[in-house]
Amino acid sequence: MKQDWRGALVRRLLLLVGGCLLLGLISGEYAWALVIGLGTYLGWTLKQLLRLHRWLQEHQPGEAPPDGYGLWGEVFDSIYHLERRNERARGRLQAVIDRVQESTAALKDAVIMLDRDGNLEWWNRAAETLLGLQTPQDSGQSISNLVRDPRFKDYFERENYLEPLDLPSPVNSRVQLQIHVTQYGNSEHLMLVRDVTRLHQLEQMRKDFVANVSHELRTPLTVIAGYLETLLDNVEEVNPRWLRPLQQMQQQGARMQNLLNDLLLLARLEATDYPADRTPVAVDLLLLSIKNDAQALSGPRQHRISLEADPHLRLKGSEAELRSAFSNLVFNAVKYSPDEGRIDIRWWGDEQGAHLTVQDNGPGIEAKHLPRLTERFYRVDSSRASATGGTGLGLAIVKHVLLRHRARLDIASTLGQGSTFTCHFPSTQAVRRAK
Repeated sequence: MKQDWRGALVRRLLLLVGGCLLLGLISGEYAWALVIGLGTYLGWTLKQLLRLHRWLQEHQPGEAPPDGYGLWGEVFDSIYHLERRNERARGRLQAVIDRVQESTAALKDAVIMLDRDGNLEWWNRAAETLLGLQTPQDSGQSISNLVRDPRFKDYFERENYLEPLDLPSPVNSRVQLQIHVTQYGNSEHLMLVRDVTRLHQLEQMRKDFVANVSHELRTPLTVIAGYLETLLDNVEEVNPRWLRPLQQMQQQGARMQNLLNDLLLLARLEATDYPADRTPVAVDLLLLSIKNDAQALSGPRQHRISLEADPHLRLKGSEAELRSAFSNLVFNAVKYSPDEGRIDIRWWGDEQGAHLTVQDNGPGIEAKHLPRLTERFYRVDSSRASATGGTGLGLAIVKHVLLRHRARLDIASTLGQGSTFTCHFPSTQAVRRAK
């Protein structure tokens, strides 16, 4: 088509020049004939260009272009057909967008589109029900101004969306919401909000059941343990064949008491989101006490336990909870490390915050078990756990204590080479004491 246009243009120019030369031959004024002919052609071309410009500025959708002749007619028709194709493509895209919006609007989960600054761009009807958004007055508003929970503001600004956020609905505090945020495009945000009230209620029922049953079992267990202790204290008055059964009952009773104590501790940890006491804890002295207890637990197994702790770095939180978490990590290393094994405890800080590492040279843990180690009652080897007297709740307690202190637990292990447990606390929890 381009070659046809170029050929037609050349032919027209040659005809024009030829006509001008013929007129000049007749009149004897070749120069004036060329000037008049080319000027006329230029004027006609400018007129067609102005017609095209006026049509592009003023035409309505679907309006045909003005009539043109020759090359300009081809230009008008090409522009018109191109515009028609674009209109059809826009129509198809708009139909797809309309279907997506209609299907999204029908979802029971809230879908909210935010720009890179967190301002509202679009949301479905469920967002109005769950979050109280109002159309159209909330358009362009910052989501942090409409969902005023401090936990949401902190979650959104940290831009770490690997885990969802659970919090009450700003419309109805009895409705529990779960919020997922995903970044896409040019740092824009897609926020999904689900009503998880039923799941939350079931989880709360489970927690209450465990806490109540654990509490109710303490009294009968205490009575049984007391009578067993009395019988064993007067072992000379007991038939010798009952001595071993009584000792086994006392041992299993102690295990049940430890289990109940751990369950009650977990229930207390889950009852609140953040420890009430936030005084700076001298972690170096706390770890020194735990090290001494671990050395006593090791006893004749003679583990080599080393401690390296920054005496000027403290941690805001509950000393009792931190002792429970840290001692679980250290005592686990003692239980599962071979005799005369090495256990290294290190407490230090950097620009990211404060860190505690407990490293041992024990048998290690297979990679497939690592993601589930902090689950309640999960055991890599049930027979080994029974031999050490474990309850299967130690690492679950560690995880909950760290969550309450806004920290996380990293686990690295290699079979035959040992394991490393590292607690990472954010800089907001660390306190640097003056030297």
